[in-house]
Amino acid sequence: MIRAPQEPPVDPDRGNFWRELAEPHKDEVNVIVFKARQAIAQGEITLVADYDPTGEGRQKLYRQLFGMLAYARKLEPDNLDVLKLYAQAADAIGKTRQAMDALHAVIDLVGPDKAGAEVTGKLGEIYLRLGELDDAVRYLRQSQGPLVPGNAVTASNLVHLSSALAMRGQKTEAIDVLADALPVTPPYYANEYQVVTFALAVAYDRDDQRSLAVEQLDHLRTNLQEGWGQAVHAALAPLRFAPAEDQQYYQALLLEATDNYGDARAGWALYAASHGAYSERARDHIAAIDKRPKTAVSTLPPATPGVFPGGIRIHRRRHP
Repeated sequence: MIRAPQEPPVDPDRGNFWRELAEPHKDEVNVIVFKARQAIAQGEITLVADYDPTGEGRQKLYRQLFGMLAYARKLEPDNLDVLKLYAQAADAIGKTRQAMDALHAVIDLVGPDKAGAEVTGKLGEIYLRLGELDDAVRYLRQSQGPLVPGNAVTASNLVHLSSALAMRGQKTEAIDVLADALPVTPPYYANEYQVVTFALAVAYDRDDQRSLAVEQLDHLRTNLQEGWGQAVHAALAPLRFAPAEDQQYYQALLLEATDNYGDARAGWALYAASHGAYSERARDHIAAIDKRPKTAVSTLPPATPGVFPGGIRIHRRRHP
């Protein structure tokens, strides 16, 4: 159940005659924005929590927020905070075109630089999901920046840009985007470093550079030590994959790298059945697993179709 949000802080300009004349709905909109942010922060937790494994509670939350934020947008159509939150809620419930409209509105108001990497990155991600690769690369390039520990957007934007470039046939550049973003000796392996390092292993694997893929996995294993697979799994959990079937590829590679060969084989088979872009590589993995002794012991929770280890489901949304 979503807890009742706290009341927003008092606006120091409340009661200012000229402000209220220019922005008559500011107080009401501020309350909506404050409550929406609190609810979204709590709703995002349910994305990886066992108490909402189907995501139904999260979807219900975002549907409610979408109505609130649509109302706030009518009151203040040029409010940047409202537009960003509206886009987030719209995208979460599959209203892709409405989300794109709001993100483009932000960029039209302040330009791509001031709009920020979160806006341009989300727009690029949506174009990637729609298969519009040129637009995806354009906006993801605008969002590209250094990896920042604690800022998941910096990692997801790089992963999406790499995916878009690879899908355009620019595999070397796709690999370089990830490799160049990683520090040579990170002070600690923050979640963002884990995500990009594993994505780099995936990129090398898909390019059939198997030794380099193993090298990246060894970096993770060495730096994170015991339980490294669970750590990487948790770091990847909030990432919304584009295209959606990529989540199955990541899942299968992580399972195989942590010696969960039976579950990994099932994961590769599911990816191959989805007719993903790298289905042939998935079949190579299946053939390699079939040649191994049947003695591997699972160290991650067993996977089921459409579910990442630990109960995190693959969200396959339909977009208008």
